[in-house]
Amino acid sequence: MQVRDVMTSDVVAVGPDTSAKYAAEVMAERGFAALPVVDDDGRVVGVVAEADVLRDRVPQDPRLHLLRESAAATPPALLVRGVMTAPARTVPVTADVADVARLFVDAQLRSVPVVDGERLVGIVSRRDVLRTLIRPDDEIRGDVLRLVEAYTQELGCWAVEVSDGVATVRRRRDTDDAASERLAVDQAVATLARTVPGVVTARVLADAPA
Repeated sequence: MQVRDVMTSDVVAVGPDTSAKYAAEVMAERGFAALPVVDDDGRVVGVVAEADVLRDRVPQDPRLHLLRESAAATPPALLVRGVMTAPARTVPVTADVADVARLFVDAQLRSVPVVDGERLVGIVSRRDVLRTLIRPDDEIRGDVLRLVEAYTQELGCWAVEVSDGVATVRRRRDTDDAASERLAVDQAVATLARTVPGVVTARVLADAPA
């Protein structure tokens, strides 16, 4: 399953010369954790996150502290270019969703821009990946069956069961193919099934049901 299958294409981005306050407003109103920063050609040049615009922008209330902070020597940056993280970590539109999920866990990221070449084409978040795990089993089953039948060109020859995202594919009837050929087809079918959004794992039972 590729990132293009789960990403959000209608992505909100800001430019380097956007005010940091406006970026904060967009994140607060839209519930975003971060925004891609793009140049005039649509290339990703950075990412601005909630923490970036919070940093040094909330002064202490002097009534609540015995030791008061001295006034900052310099005001915080007013533009996104002064607070964003650059270069941005991005993923290609063809990336494996499993690799992106691992990136979210290992790097503790909540979202990451998706690029085609250098141009921004979407954004993928933890929630986007999680949605693949909660697809109804019946929907997953239908997608797996259509994909298998399209690949093998054997309509009505396959039975698919899906339980909690675990797909089991069976042959409805045996074939005259050599064992090695049938094994190769079964391996290809299992691989294809794992590309369907929502499939946690897939297996093909070699023996036809009695």
